[in-house]
Amino acid sequence: MPSAPTLRGTALLNNALLNKGTAFSEAERREYGLEGLLPTQVETLDRQVERIHRHLEAKPSNLERYIYLSGLRDQNQTLFYRVLMSNPAQFVPIVYAPTLAAVCQQFSHIYRRPRGMYISLDMRGRIRDVLRNWPMENVRFLCVTTGGRILGLGDIGVNGMGIPIGKLDLYTACGAVPPEVLLPVQLDIGTTNSALRADPLYLGLRREPPPLEELDGFVEEFVQAVQDVFPHCCLHFEDWKGTDALHYLETYRNRVLCYNDDIQGTAAVTLAGLITALKIKNETLSQQRFLFLGAGSSGLGTADMLVSALKQEGVSEQDAIARITLMDVDGLLEKTRTDLTPQQKRYAKSLPPSRDLLSMVQTLKPTVLIGVSTSGGAFTQEIVEAMSALNERPIIFPLSLPQKNAECTAEQAYEWSNGQALFAAGLQFPEVTLNGRTFYPGQANNFYIFPALGLAVYATRPRHITDELIIESAYALADQVDLAAQERGRLFPPQSDILDVSITSATRIAEFIFDQSAATVERPKDIRAWIESLTYTPHYAE
Repeated sequence: MPSAPTLRGTALLNNALLNKGTAFSEAERREYGLEGLLPTQVETLDRQVERIHRHLEAKPSNLERYIYLSGLRDQNQTLFYRVLMSNPAQFVPIVYAPTLAAVCQQFSHIYRRPRGMYISLDMRGRIRDVLRNWPMENVRFLCVTTGGRILGLGDIGVNGMGIPIGKLDLYTACGAVPPEVLLPVQLDIGTTNSALRADPLYLGLRREPPPLEELDGFVEEFVQAVQDVFPHCCLHFEDWKGTDALHYLETYRNRVLCYNDDIQGTAAVTLAGLITALKIKNETLSQQRFLFLGAGSSGLGTADMLVSALKQEGVSEQDAIARITLMDVDGLLEKTRTDLTPQQKRYAKSLPPSRDLLSMVQTLKPTVLIGVSTSGGAFTQEIVEAMSALNERPIIFPLSLPQKNAECTAEQAYEWSNGQALFAAGLQFPEVTLNGRTFYPGQANNFYIFPALGLAVYATRPRHITDELIIESAYALADQVDLAAQERGRLFPPQSDILDVSITSATRIAEFIFDQSAATVERPKDIRAWIESLTYTPHYAE
C-alpha cells in the first residue's frame, strides 16, 4: 500500500486515497495502529460495495444518493469508484445528468468539503502559483466551467462546479481514466444571477461577470498557467455561456490540447445516433435535410460537425450548409436578421422571417429534427405528425436537459408517429409500449463520447483535437450498435456495457490518432491491449 507506512491510525482512515475501511486486514490493523478503530469483521471490497448499495436503496431521492456518494468519495476513493463501476447504468443518472441539475441548483447549500479548484478574478496575476497548490503534478485532464450555462438553468456561477466534478467522475467510471490525473476547475467570474448574489450561502463572487476584453485576459492567463504547471494537460471546456463557448474554442483549439464538450461532444453523440438511425433507414447522411430548434453553442457545434461529416461523404461545403436550417428563440436564422453572430450567419437562409416551427417543417421537409433549445414541449403533436407525414421513419432528437426542457418525450414521439420515429433524447426515457410493440428510446448523452475520447487522448497524447478526430469517435460509437439492436430501434449501445464500449471506442480513436501521425508516444503493436493496460481498476493495494 503506497505511502501507508507513513500514515497511522485515524490519519490513515481519513485519507481517501489510502483508506480501506473495514477491508484492512488484521495484520494491517496491527501494523498501522488501526486496532480498536474499526469493527472486528474484515470485509472484502465486494462486501463493502454490497453495503453501499443497501444504503443507497434506503435514500429517498437521487439528490440524497448524490450527497451520500460525495461523502463516500471523500472517505474512500477506491470504494466510490468500485460502486460506480459496478453498475454504470444505475449510477450515471445519480452522479451526472439528470441529478446534477438539482445538485447545481443547491450546490452552495449542500456543500460539504472542497473538491477541485476555484480560480477567481481576484487571483489575476498569480493564477500559476495558485494552480501549484494542487497536490497532483501529472494532471492530464482539467474540466473547467464558468457556470455560465448549466443544464438549462442559465448562469449559476460557482454552483456550476457540480458539472466538472460529475464529468470527471465519468471519465473514470465510464472510461477507466485514472482519477489522480483529473482536475475539476471553476473559474469564478461572478454571475448575472441576482438571486444567487443575494443568497447569504452563495459561495462565489458577488458581482457581475466582466466585459469580454477583461474576461479574455483572465482566460488567457489561466490557459497559459495550465500549460506551464500541467504541460501534458487537455483542457475540457464545459458549460460556458454559449457565445463564450464558441469564442474560446475557436481561440484555443489550434493553440493547445483542448475541446468543448457542449459543442463537440454533443455534436459527436448526435452524429453517432444519426449514423445508426440511417443504417436502420438504409440511407446516407448526404440524403438528409436537417432542421434545428436551437442555435446556441450546441446547435451550431452540431451543425458544424454535420458539415464536416457531409464533406467527408463528398458533399461540397456550400451544399452541406444548404441542407441545415436553424431556428432560435427569435425564429429562423435568415439573412434579414441583424442580431446574428458570425457563426450563425453561416447558416442564414434566403427565406422569409418565421417563428413557426410547424410551418418550417412543412416548407423545408426535413428528414431530421433536432432540439437543443431548452424549450420544453416545443415538438408538439402537430409537428411530430407533420414529420411523420413527410418521412416513413422520421428522426426526432429532443436533446435539451433537464427533462422539463425536453422538446418532447419518448412516449409522445412514438405515439404521435405511430411508432415510426427513430428517437433519441438527452436523457434516458423509459421503454414505451405501444400497440403491443416495445420501443427503446436512445439517450444521446455525451458520456458515450468524452470518456472514450479522454482515454484515447490520455494514452496517445496528441497535440490537438481535430474535427476529424471527433467524427471518428462518433463512428466508433455507432459501429458498436449491432444489427439485432438496430432492428429493435436502438440507436446506442446499452449503458450497462459503457466501460467496454469506451475501451473499444478509445482503441479505434487511438488507431486514428496514430494513423494521422498525431500521437506523441510510440505506437504499440497491440493498441487495445496497450489501452487496457493504462486503465484504472478500483482495488485495494496489497
